[in-house]
Amino acid sequence: MAIRVVRLGTPRVPDEGVRLGTVRRPPRGVRKEDFGRRDFFDVWTPELAPSGPVVSTALSEPWTAKRWAAFARRYRSEMGKPAAQRLIALLAALSHTTNLSVGCYCADESHCHRSVLRELLVEAGADVIR
Repeated sequence: MAIRVVRLGTPRVPDEGVRLGTVRRPPRGVRKEDFGRRDFFDVWTPELAPSGPVVSTALSEPWTAKRWAAFARRYRSEMGKPAAQRLIALLAALSHTTNLSVGCYCADESHCHRSVLRELLVEAGADVIR
């Protein structure tokens, strides 16, 4: 049993489990009842997405190592709040008994909050598929 980190909208793999969308907004032009069927997500969890101001600042200029470090630091700070910590702890606990996945729309995981979320889940003791 484990958590898989995925790009939303990509085909599911066998035994992926429930797919959580850790994004601020649902996909545009897709009806709610089609989110799961079209491989976006089964459950929307915007509480695990970076806030609007963090995303806006991050995307205001091209990525550099310094900008990425600042983004990761700000996102980690948001995920350090009690509500986010409880969700991360819940996912970590569930990862020991069931398969599930978390994801975002970004094409490049190396410059996406889901790479930081992966680290946070591992730090919380989750079983995460690499």
